[in-house]
Amino acid sequence: MFDPQRYISSRARAIDASGIRRVFDLAAKLKDPINLSIGQPHFRVPQPIADAAIQAIQRGFNQYTPTQGAASLRDKLMQRLAEEFPDWGAPGDEPGLLITSGVSGGLMLALLACVGPGDEVIVPDPYFVSYRHLVALVGATAVYVDTYPDFQITPQRIEPHVTPRTKLLLFNTPSNPTGVVATDPSCRGLVELAQQRNFLILSDEIYDAFCYEKIERPAGSGVLRCPSPAAYTNNLLLLRGFSKTYGMTGWRLGYAAGPRPIIEQMTKLQQYSFVCAPSMVQLAGVAALDVDMTEHIDAYLRKRDRLVERLSPAYELTLPGGAFYAFPKVPPHLGLTATQFVERAIARGLLIIPGSVFSSRDTHFRISYACDDATLDRGLDLLLELAEG
Repeated sequence: MFDPQRYISSRARAIDASGIRRVFDLAAKLKDPINLSIGQPHFRVPQPIADAAIQAIQRGFNQYTPTQGAASLRDKLMQRLAEEFPDWGAPGDEPGLLITSGVSGGLMLALLACVGPGDEVIVPDPYFVSYRHLVALVGATAVYVDTYPDFQITPQRIEPHVTPRTKLLLFNTPSNPTGVVATDPSCRGLVELAQQRNFLILSDEIYDAFCYEKIERPAGSGVLRCPSPAAYTNNLLLLRGFSKTYGMTGWRLGYAAGPRPIIEQMTKLQQYSFVCAPSMVQLAGVAALDVDMTEHIDAYLRKRDRLVERLSPAYELTLPGGAFYAFPKVPPHLGLTATQFVERAIARGLLIIPGSVFSSRDTHFRISYACDDATLDRGLDLLLELAEG
């Protein structure tokens, strides 16, 4: 008798299906749910970006691009990085840059290129849902670092977990699921620690545009962005993308920048996996870099402020400084795990994500406020009811 289970690898068995996807599937079955679970912008792709993609298709720009990406997009991104990080590489020694199929594609390529069996990867907890599984996929060992209750990734928290086997730190700011933004001193301190203890920082900055407490770079470039370890070194991997900033989540466009030898290995791996990012989307990315998203970002800041104002009296909540997530703690008087609390919420038609999807703890839950104001208010009303028990 044919047994398909016999052909499934231990590598695949070691990875669980995403708990977020299960909530997405549930949402499709509910009538008029209050959906505060989806981690993607609710606004449409700006028209100039859509027009650029359509025009690229109509002009026949539908073939493979070079594996490393279309020259027009790579050149423009390199120019932007040079403006933001003026100390990155002397002429002739600029960092390598690879256009990826989303930041998720970049994460997979980076881990495949940099770590394997016997290596340790430091993963601050809570973490983006894919981190744990991607580390398992490449055969490395995840070393989790508790960052509760403020969710800050600091050198003081990371250093005790560094060993001779430590190869990589997965660093995410602004954070999914907490929305917390790393401090500038922590970014500098982590770079110094990485240099002292000889490990690589992978800085996942997919939400960099949604940073509500901006700073001016110490280098004096005048570019206002989120704090980033890339302000202090180019000996790291920087991953950013277009999905969240421009509402292009389904278009799969990101990029990785860092030391050329590492980027070259990632490019080689992309040849045999993703091949290249979607061609027409790369030309749309060129147009996207000239689109001002301030209006949408300011709208999300107002949503953040409304959420914090309404929930803080009833929930323990660390201020989200960026992204479009909040990570409240289930009120202790309810006597519920986050999973049990989320089950109650779903029974009332509210979709949120239990913290156990992102963490070894099951005490918090993730809210996405990437939705219209009416949906957000309905969800906040119900959360306040649920907090009463």
